[in-house]
Amino acid sequence: MQRLEEFLNLGIPFFYVKLVLGFVLSFLICFFSIPTIIKISRRKNLMDEPGIRSSHLRKIPNLGGIAIFYSIGICASVFAYELFDLYKFLFASMIILLYVGVMDDIVVMRAYKKLLVQVLVSVLIVVGSDIRIRNLFGVFGVYELNYFLSVIFSVVTFIILINAFNLIDGIDGLAGGYSVICSALFGISYFRLGAYNYPLVILSAVIIGAVLAFLYYNLSNYRSVKIFMGDTGSMLLGFLLAFTAVCFIDIFIDKNIPGIPRYHLQSAPVIAVAILILPIVDTLNVILIRLSLKKSPFEADKNHIHHRVLKLGVTHRRATFYILCYYLFVVAVAYFLRHLEDNLLLMIIMALGFLGAYIPNIILKYRKSAN
Repeated sequence: MQRLEEFLNLGIPFFYVKLVLGFVLSFLICFFSIPTIIKISRRKNLMDEPGIRSSHLRKIPNLGGIAIFYSIGICASVFAYELFDLYKFLFASMIILLYVGVMDDIVVMRAYKKLLVQVLVSVLIVVGSDIRIRNLFGVFGVYELNYFLSVIFSVVTFIILINAFNLIDGIDGLAGGYSVICSALFGISYFRLGAYNYPLVILSAVIIGAVLAFLYYNLSNYRSVKIFMGDTGSMLLGFLLAFTAVCFIDIFIDKNIPGIPRYHLQSAPVIAVAILILPIVDTLNVILIRLSLKKSPFEADKNHIHHRVLKLGVTHRRATFYILCYYLFVVAVAYFLRHLEDNLLLMIIMALGFLGAYIPNIILKYRKSAN
């Protein structure tokens, strides 16, 4: 990489060269990979069948996650290779999720098998790479966690976020669009925190490039080029965003490592929750509804936020736009109130998050009463 830097000699910091190249190449690799995947999917009938949770009426190819993985795997390894050197099991975890995701998209795996694999991947990254939530900074009165509790809590966090992103992937553009927003917010945060975090900035840019290319096809009005990311894409993105979120919290912990600058933001865990608020609230909300109806938490239904917005009679694109705008507003509130006491800020963020889940119901009731 140093020779490449000397060869280019562009007179600008090499980080910016890698950032731009990572984003552009990630976009191009994913963009030109998807048509081939669509062609093979149609030829082999590897399609997503409409079901009880589906918001579409026709069979659509659902292996777009392969292109996302292909793009991120190549570009992150080249332009943010430091991550794979520092976190030894990161790439292995991505490979495992790719295999399981493709299997599930093609033959539909049993839920417990997917869960076992998600536990394995989470343990690999938490224990093997030491990516852990070590401190809650006073949230619920908890500060530093001992090693065992830190590992358990971090593994559960990874599993929840992997599945949460899978659950919001129900309408065109929602999971992809939210992934772009989360990656941009984390990327900007890492950039502001200094050069030591630049590989994470590049990873965020690579994710954005790949997902934007996918969204070009996912949001297309032409059925011949439309594709879903499937479980392959949603699990991979959920895993990577959980990884970046835990790294974000970890930055603000004083580990007394020579040469690594120390930062402090008391509300770091709450800010991470705010950035990932949509999948967190959506998952908690549907689980609570299912339990209140004495149903299994894993039983499919149409109680997700995007299903409720669709009941207002809007298109997939408009529903995605409204949901993303509202939860961006929640993130903005968290940012401007970041110096509040942690528990108060968390209560405000969660209250706003759940309010967003029920605004469509409120609008529907108002319409019925008005008529």
